[in-house]
Amino acid sequence: MPASTTKSLRVAVLADSDTRWKWGSLTANRISPTESDIRLDGFLLRGRATPTARQLEEVGVRADSLREVTAVEFLREMAKEQYDVLVLALVGGAVQAMLHGLAHAWQGREKRPVVVTGYVGVVYEKLADGLLLRHGADLVLANSRQDADRFRAVYEGVGADASSVTEVALPFLGGEAYPAGGHDPYTVVFAAQPSVPESRKDRTYLLNRLIQHARLHPDREVLLKLRSKPGEHTTHIEELPYQKLVQKADPPANFRLVYGHMGEVLDRTDLLVTISSTAALESLHRRVPTVVLSDLGVREALGNHHFVGSGCLASWDQLDAGHRPSPDASWVARQGVAADGSYETAFDVARFRITELLEADKLPALAPYYTPVTAPGYLPGILARHHLGPDGSPLPGAPAADKEPSPVRQIVRRAARGAYRHGVQRVAPVIRRMGEL
Repeated sequence: MPASTTKSLRVAVLADSDTRWKWGSLTANRISPTESDIRLDGFLLRGRATPTARQLEEVGVRADSLREVTAVEFLREMAKEQYDVLVLALVGGAVQAMLHGLAHAWQGREKRPVVVTGYVGVVYEKLADGLLLRHGADLVLANSRQDADRFRAVYEGVGADASSVTEVALPFLGGEAYPAGGHDPYTVVFAAQPSVPESRKDRTYLLNRLIQHARLHPDREVLLKLRSKPGEHTTHIEELPYQKLVQKADPPANFRLVYGHMGEVLDRTDLLVTISSTAALESLHRRVPTVVLSDLGVREALGNHHFVGSGCLASWDQLDAGHRPSPDASWVARQGVAADGSYETAFDVARFRITELLEADKLPALAPYYTPVTAPGYLPGILARHHLGPDGSPLPGAPAADKEPSPVRQIVRRAARGAYRHGVQRVAPVIRRMGEL
């Protein structure tokens, strides 16, 4: 019997929310070299948006191990364990803190994990800030050709090495293409977002228009797709959940709230409506008719400005009258949507680069653009939020991974977690510091 060519690959994913865990774990599988036998260990960074068991179940990704950690606990784990690839699926500030912390933890080590990071979806705000906070990883993944061009321009514009920028695609695209005959009943899905729009007035407006559409089209099934249940947090804060707003409305029988995996919802969708959600790209990938609403304006604050030129912008008035959008093919092609069937090759370059790095005898030390010299007024604060000093070392009093917290600290920690779960955003940061979360 010939020897197996399958190589064992140890991969760690550190994530700070349900959507980033989804992105990170799926990305780990997409970018792993072909014929690899992957062992995936998941680490959830303790904080406001740490996903619940239900949210993890909804993502549908299985890990060989999965546990909550603080930043310092994670760094200590990385110092003693030998991983091949590490995916940082975190907000920008946390990525920067981990890069400096890992650089300190791996001092003097010739072989270290290949470090990968990127974005969970559309990048429409804080482009320079978020990118420079991610600089220093071996691969900074761009989900589209457009993003790859923009990422390189930012790095080159500040004199930073741009070779880490690697074009891929969103890792969670897939599913069956939209059937030519549609579905029965015709199903309209509004993909809600936790933080866009923010005001009660605007969110109530969108809900009322969705309900109105259901009344105008009683033969259609109208679904409000929600990201989280009350008390749960996602990547973004939701202070006015639609579940509460709908209690004051009187929706018709063909209107329903739905949760669950976005891909399963898209399986029965005939028209996807949103403000600026990444769900629009999932929908376009399947060739499902997709609308990005213009009712509240086309504005950077909403993120729908990203869809200028897409052919998808429309209003509820147009949808009520029967409008069906027609996406612009050249715009779609630049967004990494790969509706043309090229999706399976979208990760080839990343796989090749990771294979090269894994086979190298020695990897250079992590070298983020931000250092105590280049950003002395910015970097120390970012590191301190994760109990790290300016050199990336754990600060005195940081939570220890090898001992249980005291009973008092456990009580405070539980109180802090409860406060975060219930959205007490003003009080929670203080409690968090007390509980050393």
